[in-house]
Amino acid sequence: MAQSLTEYILTAEAAKVLGVSQNTLRAWAEAGKIPMHRNPANGYRLFRRSDLDKFLKQVARPAKRK
Repeated sequence: MAQSLTEYILTAEAAKVLGVSQNTLRAWAEAGKIPMHRNPANGYRLFRRSDLDKFLKQVARPAKRK
């Protein structure tokens, strides 16, 4: 089943959701820290809202104490 286009947002909006700069988000995506998709028509980076939510939950976990 095809994903709805409303599930995807561009880099600028995704960076705002995560509270980071667009360059930071691009670097994380290139490093594989957050899933990224490309628009086949223009090559723009696209981020799925559910992936952003999952990433935020993952990084929001309290640090483990030794």
